[in-house]
Amino acid sequence: MTDTPLFDAIVVGSGISGGMAAKELTERGLKVLLLDRGRHVTHGEDYVGEDRPPWDWRFHGLGDRQAYAKDYPVQSKARAFGEGSTQFFVNDSEHPYETDADAPFSWIRGYHLGGRSLTWGRATFRLSPTNFNEPGQDGHGSAWPISYDDIAPWYSHVEKFIGVTGQRDGLDILPDGEFLPPMPLNCVEEHAKSVIEAKFPGRTLIPERSAVLSQEHNGRPPCHYCGPCYKGCSTASYFSSNGVSLPAAEATGRLTTVTDAIVAGVDYDPATKRVTGVRVIDAKTKERRTYTARTIFLNASTIGSIMVLLQSRSEAFPNGLGNNNDMLGRYLMDHAMGAVVTARMPGFLDQQPVGNRPVGIYIPRYENLGDRKNPAFQRGFGFQGSAWRSTWARGAEGMELGADLKQAMRMPGPWHMMLVGFGEALPRADNRVTLSSKVDQWGLPLPDIRHHWSDNEMAIVREAAAQAAEMLKACGGEIVQYADKPTPGGLAVHEMGGARMGSDPATSVTNAHNQVHGIDNLYVTDGACMTATGNVNPSLTYMALTARAVEHAVAQLDNTGLKAR
Repeated sequence: MTDTPLFDAIVVGSGISGGMAAKELTERGLKVLLLDRGRHVTHGEDYVGEDRPPWDWRFHGLGDRQAYAKDYPVQSKARAFGEGSTQFFVNDSEHPYETDADAPFSWIRGYHLGGRSLTWGRATFRLSPTNFNEPGQDGHGSAWPISYDDIAPWYSHVEKFIGVTGQRDGLDILPDGEFLPPMPLNCVEEHAKSVIEAKFPGRTLIPERSAVLSQEHNGRPPCHYCGPCYKGCSTASYFSSNGVSLPAAEATGRLTTVTDAIVAGVDYDPATKRVTGVRVIDAKTKERRTYTARTIFLNASTIGSIMVLLQSRSEAFPNGLGNNNDMLGRYLMDHAMGAVVTARMPGFLDQQPVGNRPVGIYIPRYENLGDRKNPAFQRGFGFQGSAWRSTWARGAEGMELGADLKQAMRMPGPWHMMLVGFGEALPRADNRVTLSSKVDQWGLPLPDIRHHWSDNEMAIVREAAAQAAEMLKACGGEIVQYADKPTPGGLAVHEMGGARMGSDPATSVTNAHNQVHGIDNLYVTDGACMTATGNVNPSLTYMALTARAVEHAVAQLDNTGLKAR
């Protein structure tokens, strides 16, 4: 072991929640060590695919299909994966995991500084009071130990920092936030909005709320519609850890960052009932060392944080840190996707979109709310989507050849509109992560991920597809794509649960302040802590819970006199 400095706090993971933890902790005066298992990524400089056109790549942006099949069979299923963004995804052959062959879980990962904050879709929504109340009322899942009112101020705190475009819609199921001006709908989306809201009472089509700037914000310039965003954004016009949170933390002079540091476990002192440090393995040299701190935040992503806790076995916790109740790793969730409907939209041929607008549209949940009850399933779903006009790329799909093809490509093609359903998944104990008997190249157990959809999620996906088609047809669309079967778990890239929050230590892993039950200085504030999924994108909730937990952790250190002076 190597002697290392004592820190006030260690943050494991540098993505959406880890970057926020580092920023909040350092700004509150703590000396912080940030650990990431992947390589260092310099903001801007290492975005090698940014602004690079498809024809400038060897495979014209489509990638090497043989290499993808060999080394990226899981990652290549991700929406953001491509020839210009491959560097932000793990090589599956080098980072295997166990899963069920009949119901595989697609674990999308990026092992580098900033993690998936560089490739996320940036949809930024608040959970509603309904989302927090339902699990404790309808008998499906466990009650949240907090309410919407507990987290609302922290939603505002985070939104003001990261910058969120949107409009105030006054919807109970989708609370308003601290918004910059929304990015406007295009002509077909405006048409769809007017038709859907007129023909389907209770349904609303709004501009997507997104962590992309529509105007200058805290010294960051507005988006200039270059896209696609998942190749990196050197102007930091979209929110990422690398472009926003980590520079804020570094500006305090209290952040130390160590990359290529694979966490092997967290040390626990049974005498004080506190964690004391983090054991790491250098990813390149395999040298082992221990870093010590007064408080520890786990933000390694849902499955990553679960694995750290499961690996942290001791005489006090033989089944993993905080796991004497066998709850750790259970209730793994993801949003139910698979309802994808696309229609060709007639007309509007005199109008042409300009640039790559980084947001789409959103239709908030309307099922099983108020007097509207759907007996087919519990909870509900919302729709994300967009309308676009076909360009020259459609030539790869047409039947024209030679001069006919050239002539057809001189003009833009027809408009299309897509709706994609995101459904809430009910938590189930047998959806879980455990330790495999197999080990990785560093001698650590592989994750064993088991996840199956229930009849409820299957019903949600079927109903979402049927209703999407109904709405698009009402708008005059001709359906050209219709899918109504759930995609494998993990492909929403919204995995949650496994160290869920709860008031009862017998049925949960973390408490109302995100502390692991019985261990006051160990916090889990990434997706692992989620009690239920709701049906909206969860990243804003992770960041709000993180900022809230930091306030609690710092107050504890102040009260015990453990904070560095």
